[in-house]
Amino acid sequence: MSMFDIVVPIEQEGTKAVVRSWLKAVGESLEVNDPLVELETDKVTQEVPAPVAGVLEEIILQTDDEAEPGSILGRIRLEGDIAASAAKSEIAPHISEPSSQASVPTSSSKSAKTFLSPAVRRALKRTKIDPNAVEGTGRGGRITLADVERAEAQGVPAAKAPAPAPRPSIAPSPAPAGVASHAVPHDRMRIAIAQNMLNSVTVAPHVTAVFELDLTAIMAHRAKHKAEYASKGVKLTYTAYFLAACAEAMKVSPTINSQWFDDRLEVFDDINIGVGASLGDKGLVVPVVPRVQDLSLFGIAQRLTDVLARARSNQLSPGDVKGGTFTISNHGVSGSLLASPIIINQPQSAILGVGKTEKRVVVREVDGADTIQIRPMAYVSLTIDHRVVDGHQTNAWLTKFVETLEQWSAE
Repeated sequence: MSMFDIVVPIEQEGTKAVVRSWLKAVGESLEVNDPLVELETDKVTQEVPAPVAGVLEEIILQTDDEAEPGSILGRIRLEGDIAASAAKSEIAPHISEPSSQASVPTSSSKSAKTFLSPAVRRALKRTKIDPNAVEGTGRGGRITLADVERAEAQGVPAAKAPAPAPRPSIAPSPAPAGVASHAVPHDRMRIAIAQNMLNSVTVAPHVTAVFELDLTAIMAHRAKHKAEYASKGVKLTYTAYFLAACAEAMKVSPTINSQWFDDRLEVFDDINIGVGASLGDKGLVVPVVPRVQDLSLFGIAQRLTDVLARARSNQLSPGDVKGGTFTISNHGVSGSLLASPIIINQPQSAILGVGKTEKRVVVREVDGADTIQIRPMAYVSLTIDHRVVDGHQTNAWLTKFVETLEQWSAE
């Protein structure tokens, strides 16, 4: 009987992934590319299809288990002609024969005791059972959830509680007595976002510059071309203009499009711009539009239409959120005029913030005389890593960004 190992995709590398759910049960028959298991990272949910036909023989990583790139999720039993043809194909390295029981390490194995899935850790914490007192029946002597439940029923002694550590001064205080409250557990995406934000402000000194932007010119262009784009299935949004202007601004301050290293600055020739897309209470994702410097306005709008639609329908692939060199946070769509500082998407060096567009009274010179006009205005900000650039490059970038948009031809 031959087995085929189902492995976590290597391209998952660089993000923390966990098993979200199995879409098939042990014993079910599988065809090639049948939806098999969902993996969730801090950025995207990825569906792993069945790599071969056969029967799902074993699930190794359970729901909520961490899934490192290349690790084995489960095994598929190959039968008859399927096994014979697979053995001759390029997938042969993934085929294995079942090990004898004598070759399986016992539960006394140190590695089996130290590798505990999140579900098992939670069960041990709840029951206060010492893992060293639990006999593991999983592969390699690993402790399973069923092992913990059996140990609890048998009255296995609890682990000796460690001495309480001193409470850090920054720890939140309990809610005041008499104040009504309720707990909302963090989901994985919120925890990942929190870790990323804390890391960014810890490693990079943030500085923010703010300019005003008059949107009159791009509004006129959009009004003239929106229907034409729509007839081709493309949404012409203001964000498309912002990406185009970013590419122009990088020409005067290319170090904005870079990454800091302790011994050098890596300046990128490709301008790959991530666009923050809110998922409501579920957090946000940042799909990337690659090589913006090579795209026309139509090309940018076309890419945005596709990637943002897939972001909001939870259909992004891991490649859609990788390789960004710069990010735009269009926070104005939810009503804010200004957000500062907007946290840099590490390891990038800067992030653009675009506030809400609103009509304001401004002074404009006409034929040498000052006039009062009503214009559609927005605040735009550039938050930079002060290790990388200074105020001169920051303001030069924003100046070119604003000029590009305010001088946009209506044709």
